[in-house]
Amino acid sequence: MQLPDAEQLAQQLALALKPRLRANTVLVGIHSGGAWVAQKVHQHLGGTLPLGSLDSSFYRDDFSRIGLHAPAGPSHIPFEVEGAHIILIDDVLYTGRTVRAAMNELYDYGRPAAIELAVLIDRGGRELPIAADVIGARLELAEHQNIQVTLTPDKQLTLNLHER
Repeated sequence: MQLPDAEQLAQQLALALKPRLRANTVLVGIHSGGAWVAQKVHQHLGGTLPLGSLDSSFYRDDFSRIGLHAPAGPSHIPFEVEGAHIILIDDVLYTGRTVRAAMNELYDYGRPAAIELAVLIDRGGRELPIAADVIGARLELAEHQNIQVTLTPDKQLTLNLHER
């Protein structure tokens, strides 16, 4: 399977998000791949919007069953969430559980005016009724396949396909 270029997808996401921006728009990336994508989108949008990140690991409904996949880090929300137009950014949308957990955490900071979801890759397989407003690419993957976004040492996004 030929994977799309992650850097180009991040640029396309920024272009698609540009007309959606409002005076109260902030960007929030979901740790870790979504935070990297959010940084790239932020750069492509000129670097002027407030930018934050969430590590919603402890908010997941399956945390007690699966535990942590990676070391949990602190969330960083350096702006007022109350009344903000939040563009929530994730790398790969799969079951919807990570996005649900991120929204739960956001509400601990305040009540946003609106939340829109932008994802680099939508791979299908939803378990919850969550859909992205802006999508870089849709990929049809088998259940035993997993796609991962990584950040290279020179700060480039790459996509990697793994078999489980």
